[in-house]
Amino acid sequence: MKYTLEKLYTHEELTRKEAYNLMIEIAAEKFNEVQLASLLTVFRMRPISMEEFAGFRSALLFLMIQIEYDRNEIIDMCGTGGDGKNTFNISTLASIIVAGAGYKVAKHGNAAISSVCGSSNVIESLGYKFTNNPGIIQSQLDNYNLTFMHAPMFHSALKPLGPVRRGLGVKTFFNMMGPLVNPARPKNQIAGVYSLELMPFYKFIMEEEEMNFGIIHALDGYDEISLTGTTKMVTENGEQMLDPEDLGQKRLDASEIIGADNIKDSSATFLKILSGDGTDAQNSVVLINAAIGIQCFDRKKSISDCYAEAEESLKSKKAKQNLDKLLTSINY
Repeated sequence: MKYTLEKLYTHEELTRKEAYNLMIEIAAEKFNEVQLASLLTVFRMRPISMEEFAGFRSALLFLMIQIEYDRNEIIDMCGTGGDGKNTFNISTLASIIVAGAGYKVAKHGNAAISSVCGSSNVIESLGYKFTNNPGIIQSQLDNYNLTFMHAPMFHSALKPLGPVRRGLGVKTFFNMMGPLVNPARPKNQIAGVYSLELMPFYKFIMEEEEMNFGIIHALDGYDEISLTGTTKMVTENGEQMLDPEDLGQKRLDASEIIGADNIKDSSATFLKILSGDGTDAQNSVVLINAAIGIQCFDRKKSISDCYAEAEESLKSKKAKQNLDKLLTSINY
């Protein structure tokens, strides 16, 4: 670590291999908290490079519990979090709707950090029991097109950094890495990011992986398509600016997609929408995000056709019935 810190202190960048090896040593608990705090501070003082980011990510992928599945068949739809908007659980609802429409969703998530209720919080409150057992996860994808993976159960390599990250109390580059270390390594992904600065990192990784992807940032700060303003979306085919009207939707006010003040009320809102009793605004924002996910599988489909698939999944109750079956099946 001394050599690494000296190099970083003199404004040099690590190679991808150096970053990879460093992460392996961090996971092996070779460094004390002072050294780790110093390392994380360096990357707060200057941006992490693409090669450094890729090296750290590669090590996390190597060290994680991996799920073997046909990568071309599955999608993940999640965000970095950290946008501070406290919306209801849009990407989680969109994921369930996409699964109800017949597509396989391997949802990678975590408990809330900056919001009241993260994806793991709401799904657990509904009775889902998290597991890192590959066989169970594969079975859930086979039978229900849907599984939820709680990130800390798969990424023990990050455990040594936990006390330091909590002690510093600020974002580190590990916060932005979550959507890029899904244990199932899906070839299709919709990833919301909390700032425009993150988009090139995601594009760099996803192009290397030859993925079908959509990287999303609403210019008014959301890490999803909020329909409250213009959204920038980058895909494997280029980038575009999308207004709600471009997506066939009405512009929403931020107050229409705000979340609840606690997990219990967040779960109630979640079930209300999934049961078909959401407001027009809640439905439209969930469905457009689901439609973007469906389109990720087949770029030839129009967004209106994908929206219709998502709407049928929600309004016919297929999405809710599928989730209910998944929750009923849990006996581990």
